[in-house]
Amino acid sequence: MEFPKSPYRTHGGAPVPHHKGTAHSASVVMPVPMQVTLPMQQHIGAPCIPTVKKGDHVYLGQIIGDSEAYVSAPVHASVSGTVAEIKEVMLTGGQMTQAVVIDSDGKMEVDPEIHPPKAIHTKEELASAARAAGLVGLGGAGFPAHVKLNVPEGKNIDTLIVNVAECEPYVTSDHREALENGKNVLDGIYKVKEILDVHRVLIAIEDNKPDVIEKLKEIADNPEMDPEDEVRVLPLRSRYPQGAEKVLVQACTGRKVPPGKLPADVGCLVMNIASISFLASYMRTGMPLTLKRVTIDGSAVRNPQNVIVPIGTKIADIIEFCGGYQSEPQKLLMGGPMMGVAITSDQLPILKQNNAILAFDEKEAALMEPTACIRCGNCVKACPMNLMPTRLEKAVEKKDLEALTQYHVTTCMECGCCAFSCPAGRRLVQAIRLGKSYLKRAAAKKA
Repeated sequence: MEFPKSPYRTHGGAPVPHHKGTAHSASVVMPVPMQVTLPMQQHIGAPCIPTVKKGDHVYLGQIIGDSEAYVSAPVHASVSGTVAEIKEVMLTGGQMTQAVVIDSDGKMEVDPEIHPPKAIHTKEELASAARAAGLVGLGGAGFPAHVKLNVPEGKNIDTLIVNVAECEPYVTSDHREALENGKNVLDGIYKVKEILDVHRVLIAIEDNKPDVIEKLKEIADNPEMDPEDEVRVLPLRSRYPQGAEKVLVQACTGRKVPPGKLPADVGCLVMNIASISFLASYMRTGMPLTLKRVTIDGSAVRNPQNVIVPIGTKIADIIEFCGGYQSEPQKLLMGGPMMGVAITSDQLPILKQNNAILAFDEKEAALMEPTACIRCGNCVKACPMNLMPTRLEKAVEKKDLEALTQYHVTTCMECGCCAFSCPAGRRLVQAIRLGKSYLKRAAAKKA
């Protein structure tokens, strides 16, 4: 297959500031916390059901929650210790789920049942290994990896795209993964490439990361690892939201993913760099997903850095490890400032798909007061999905379900380019999210 010499053009986007202040600081491993809280919903799909009870002793890596649903992923203990309680917790989206709280014994004793998986030769075996590992999309989506890897019959995947774009401001966890575990990343790529019989792999990186480009090119261009030269690094222009799946597919291949369809429908498989690196680690060690690298940054944080923590660690404990707050935080974000979720408390735990916690002081947290739309068209120009955000906002105000459908509200990826580009400070993304909820409620009433 042909390899692109440069990325294809994509529509829209926004020139957001980078603020990648932690990119060149090596990741730091946080000491084992005294307690972790592990929600049973850390993925898209059905929540898990706890498989342990209060008072049980658990080992590091032991399954503590699972589900029979296909779209789900098991949850494993991220520390060894004793189950303190099983309680209801509220997630960032407002939904309630059960959570297993474990008091750590500080020993990090590994589950004696853990061992590397047997030799993997088929896509079914690869998908089964990903599920056993509890792997979900580590770039933020949280989609169970085994569902993505178990490519349906009739869909021919000819291109694997490894997402290292990391276009969100502040977030540098994938940057550090590439620099610190480059060999592991390539091992994961070659394993997936071999099993899925893919002959074109594109490692997609924004061009504001020259050190990552150099590092991965050095490994990918090694003829001993890739004798047929089927793995290439593709620098992308630094323009948000370059890392969004549909935008990435178009930038790398020129193919457009139709509304309601997935990259597999146009012959592509997209995996985050941390996901594919972890997959290689799991196949070598058998240790399931229990650790997460998160970027801790923002004007209210005393010592911004990338920290490797057990999943379920309380955000407040990680902030304390980073020197605490240097000023009163006025806004906490789980994720980046464009697509992250504002949270009300630092008592929430880190989940599998979290890649950053940002804390901003009063000055940086302040939002512009919205004024009337001046019909400048900036939001339309910026939308990667070619939508008309102002039309959608009007439809939301009128609760016009027909218009919401007509203007394809469900196609919106909520990237925030429209709001970022709006000189009137309109709350366009919030309006669109509300519009989606109107359609969901209407559909639920008809069901």
